[in-house]
Amino acid sequence: MNDALYELIVARRPKPYDLPVRILVILAVVAIAVLGMPFLGFFSFTIALLAAVLAYYFIFPKLNVEYEYILLNHDIQIDVIYNRAKRKPLQNFDIQTAEIIAPKGSPRLNSFKPDKVFDFSSGNPSAKVYAIMIALNKNNACVYIEPDEKMLEHMKRWMGMKMYQD
Repeated sequence: MNDALYELIVARRPKPYDLPVRILVILAVVAIAVLGMPFLGFFSFTIALLAAVLAYYFIFPKLNVEYEYILLNHDIQIDVIYNRAKRKPLQNFDIQTAEIIAPKGSPRLNSFKPDKVFDFSSGNPSAKVYAIMIALNKNNACVYIEPDEKMLEHMKRWMGMKMYQD
């Protein structure tokens, strides 16, 4: 019963294309309503309303993203939370099987060539992002996370010499 549980939520910064996507969706809905009026009449407003509802439930929530890291002993689970309402699990792995955990851009990572890169950080250039080099699904992968000091302490307890904080 001495399990160490730690949870951390990191909000992703809006990407540069988020605002243009929102504007284009709204313009498309207005265009359907206005330009469809001569051809479809009042039915164009119904189609525009349907498009607006679909955009509200399927497109706009994907533009507001948070990542949640759940560290239970040496197992880490990474979930994505859309629009602070809908949760979806993304990755789940044992950090003890990682080859190395080091800050992003560290020279210690130069010898590792990952097949896939998963970025679960906020996207803030001034944030301290760590890279976890691990084998996922028989491929070498690099997972970027943005832990705080307390999470780093928990990870250091399980990783020992494989974790660097330069």
